[in-house]
Amino acid sequence: MRRPGGAMGLAALLGGSGVLHLVRPRTYEWLVPPELGDARRWVLVSGVAEIGTAALLSASVTRRTGGWAAAGLLLAFVPAHLHTFRVVPRKPLPLTVAAVRLPLQAPLVAAALRVARGG
Repeated sequence: MRRPGGAMGLAALLGGSGVLHLVRPRTYEWLVPPELGDARRWVLVSGVAEIGTAALLSASVTRRTGGWAAAGLLLAFVPAHLHTFRVVPRKPLPLTVAAVRLPLQAPLVAAALRVARGG
């Protein structure tokens, strides 16, 4: 039997983030690269996708599918993380936060892949 610990952690992270995307979309709009078009739409769609992925991760029957969805979703956010470097103030704290956020995607994607592979 698989242990749901990693899946539940990812579900909580993605579900919480998804709710924030829907409740406070302005918080995230500046992260959307302008080349992608309407920032509000991207924020709302990504919030729904995060909540849907969290739901998949939460149920044992769909957990592996949720892992693949989470890995894809986290990788899809990389352009937003890179865009951050274009728009954050050139001051130590904002640049440090941006620099730390990007590599944090790697362990999250790895955790999602472990869930996807049934680990």
